Amino acid sequence: MFEELWLRERKSRLRNRAIIAGMTLIVCGYLVSPLFGVLAGAVAGGIDAAVHWWRYHSASVWRRGLRGEERMARILRWTLERRGYRTLHQRLVPGHGTIDTLLVGPTGIWLIDNQAYHPDTEITEHGGRLFIDDRTQSQLVKRLNETARQAAESLSSRLVAGEVTVTPVLAVHGGKVRRGRFVADGIVVTTPWRLLRWPARNPTAELSPKRVEEVWRAAVHSLPIGGRTMTDA
Repeated sequence: MFEELWLRERKSRLRNRAIIAGMTLIVCGYLVSPLFGVLAGAVAGGIDAAVHWWRYHSASVWRRGLRGEERMARILRWTLERRGYRTLHQRLVPGHGTIDTLLVGPTGIWLIDNQAYHPDTEITEHGGRLFIDDRTQSQLVKRLNETARQAAESLSSRLVAGEVTVTPVLAVHGGKVRRGRFVADGIVVTTPWRLLRWPARNPTAELSPKRVEEVWRAAVHSLPIGGRTMTDA
């Protein structure tokens, strides 16, 4: 249905783009110069095309019936993993099922859960609580917070020195996230690309490279793949 409606609106988008470019050309050409008007009109039309392309592209995960974990893994591989962060994907938290990604880095530990939504879905925060299309998300909130807590307990029991905390993150693919990112019900809610800046700007711990490696190895052993357990090397 989304694809069909997108195709139906193609003529309307092109017409509106032509109007935007034409009005910009006329105004800027009159106020500055004809050449500047042509350039400004081309830029305005290009910006409108880019906005619609981004809207269509951001819905690609949802349109294919996916949740976005593979896309998130690729993004992390080419960004944070090159800056000292370590990741584990599709790991089992005892008693709470499989998580998409555990991110361990110099500024803390995050449990990332990916969800894809229709482009018109509103993801907002009111009074510190998470709302999706004006509905509270009790089950989602409970699942993410309890899974993060259990993951932290599993890691802490494996580490020799000190307990660790794990912060749950809801990575939203598609939809409309209020202000691009926010915290609600103890969960960081953000889009994939904005997530890349969150750890550095909102640290939850200070971990040395050695400590990052220790936590990552503890996760390898305490959070198995598909229910398997690992023995000490």
